[in-house]
Amino acid sequence: MKKALLFVAAGLACAAPAFADLALATSKNCMSCHAVDRKVLGPSFKDVAAKYKDDKGAADLLATKIMKGGAGVWGPVPMPANNQVSEADAKKLAAWVLSTK
Repeated sequence: MKKALLFVAAGLACAAPAFADLALATSKNCMSCHAVDRKVLGPSFKDVAAKYKDDKGAADLLATKIMKGGAGVWGPVPMPANNQVSEADAKKLAAWVLSTK
């Protein structure tokens, strides 16, 4: 019984950052235009992670795009600036997006 509880606790500890960052993405309205595994208005987070998987500067690039917006990378619909997202939160979101492989 103790082993089972330990296993469940370890699993929840590993999953907690993923849930926390999904909650952050939801609170910052990212999920209005994006989803983890399918295109909505913008690309899925998994597609973004795949596109930038070999780019060492991707986290900083994406954090900047999250805050300032961007256009032309995924088609004609621009991503608006997100003034409500702090630099620290943008970095957390970018790291999370890149982890959604």
